[in-house]
Amino acid sequence: APKPAFTNLGRTLSYAEMDELSRRFGAWLQKEAGLKKGDRIAIMMPNLLQYPIAIIGALRAGLTVVNTNPLYTARELEHQLKDSGAQVILLYEGACATLQEVLARTPVRKVITTGIGDMLGFPKGLIANLVVRHVKKMVPAWSLPGSLRFNDVLSRGAALTLDPVEVVPDDIAFLQYTGGTTGVSKGAVLTHRNLVANVLQTEAWMGPSLRDQAGQMVLIGALPLYHIFSLQGCLTFMRLGAHHVLIPNPRDFPGFVRELGKYRFTFFAGVNTLFNALLNTPGFDRLDF
Repeated sequence: APKPAFTNLGRTLSYAEMDELSRRFGAWLQKEAGLKKGDRIAIMMPNLLQYPIAIIGALRAGLTVVNTNPLYTARELEHQLKDSGAQVILLYEGACATLQEVLARTPVRKVITTGIGDMLGFPKGLIANLVVRHVKKMVPAWSLPGSLRFNDVLSRGAALTLDPVEVVPDDIAFLQYTGGTTGVSKGAVLTHRNLVANVLQTEAWMGPSLRDQAGQMVLIGALPLYHIFSLQGCLTFMRLGAHHVLIPNPRDFPGFVRELGKYRFTFFAGVNTLFNALLNTPGFDRLDF
């Protein structure tokens, strides 16, 4: 049976599907966006299925990923896009109005947009996008002429070939921006060697008992993938063949508790404020651990 890799808002993608979709995205980045090894792509979205597809596709194309907080102000976004030299940005609709303000002053030449429901299939995806846009009013009006939709990019990538890229340990995998608590945010350079070493360290730390059941693990991914803690966990658990349940909006605590009730999860990384908020959310005490 196909092994589940990522679940989000009730839709599950297998490892085989992740392989094919990321290949399509990587091929499009090479062939239609014209990106070469070492070029930068910014990704700006909450925890959606589109995120791991894009990260894997970009790394397969030999690119450097610039993780970008979807809550950034226009000033913060402009600084990061200029500083990183990102030529392409993939972002979810809720951040498009922010990008619109600064796009002309950045090196970005291709914009790919996506809706919350874009990977959920019909009719669920359509309904999810309509609710987010018109009921919850979470998408400010925006206009980005010439921008492409993520699903269209994947369709176009289906007919394209992903050329193999030789990546060596010192190549840059991510530019991971700091919080900017002391002045402007700075791009920490993370090489492929850094990330592989940390994955292997995490795996060793887990010990044999956890590693043996890794393939059956269900991981709750509530922390945002644009932060390094969650990203590194994602890479580690992918290596272990675990099933990663992505939570796009953990701040909706009643919705989060409902989602937790659907899975027999084995691993749940969080921070104190998140756990504390869950302890104070009705229904959390009735979950079966």
